[in-house]
Amino acid sequence: MSLKFQRTFVGWLFILAPILFICSFSFYPMIQAFLLSLQSGMGNNLEFVGFDNYIRLFKDPTFLAALKNTLIYLIFQVPIMLFLALILSVLLNYPGLKFKGFFRTAIFLPAVTSLVAYSVIFKYLFATDGLVNTFLQKFLFLPEPINWITDPFWAKVTIIIAITWRWTGYNMVFYLAALQNIDREIYEAAKIDGASSIQQFFKITVPMLKPIILFTTITSTIGTLQLFDEVMNLTYGGPGNATLTISQYIYYLSFKYTPDFGYAATVSYVILILIVVLSFLQLKVTGDRNEKI
Repeated sequence: MSLKFQRTFVGWLFILAPILFICSFSFYPMIQAFLLSLQSGMGNNLEFVGFDNYIRLFKDPTFLAALKNTLIYLIFQVPIMLFLALILSVLLNYPGLKFKGFFRTAIFLPAVTSLVAYSVIFKYLFATDGLVNTFLQKFLFLPEPINWITDPFWAKVTIIIAITWRWTGYNMVFYLAALQNIDREIYEAAKIDGASSIQQFFKITVPMLKPIILFTTITSTIGTLQLFDEVMNLTYGGPGNATLTISQYIYYLSFKYTPDFGYAATVSYVILILIVVLSFLQLKVTGDRNEKI
């Protein structure tokens, strides 16, 4: 065998195992899920219905409510979380700040906190007679307690607060790592030229972090579209369907309601389509095809 052929053969051997794993655990399930979405029922009672399940989506009020709720979380929570993460990373990257290690650990800690544990704590904090309402009534003179968990509007706010609290520190770590790779001399030169801190932030920091901002935006979008744990543990999708998400609806279709795995697979493909479309739009609007994330 020639040297070129040997190198090619060895190269394919190295990537053969990853290709098999990706095909077995990613592409094959995706194809099977699509085929399942063209059927209705479960187990041996599956019946081919074509694209009837996709037509059914637009007539399903529960699905439309779940889609609306998920998009509300996406529109409000993701920008707030990423903005807070960016601001915190800039503050914690300040050279003269003391106890930086403590603050970084404290802000990142919610990301590794047990989901069930922090959900229970949030339920106590945001209960009608909880600490949050007690504080608001005592110091902000709130006339009556807010029904954080049982009111449709405030239940959404509670979910947004919980997700933001948990994942802001996680995204902050990405920004902080990128900031530490920016040469401080750039900021010193800008300061000598008379640039204020705000100008440095928008003219230097944000452009230099553009690839990381794009990365965190896409990953946060994917995570929010797949939101399940926080809603399931805090509100169970209630009151009514006021906080129900698409992933939670898939779970209900599969295991809580009369099982319909075909329709559940159809709903799951909505998440896939949303992720592909929104990721493409984000890359198109904020990214450069020649830039590497």
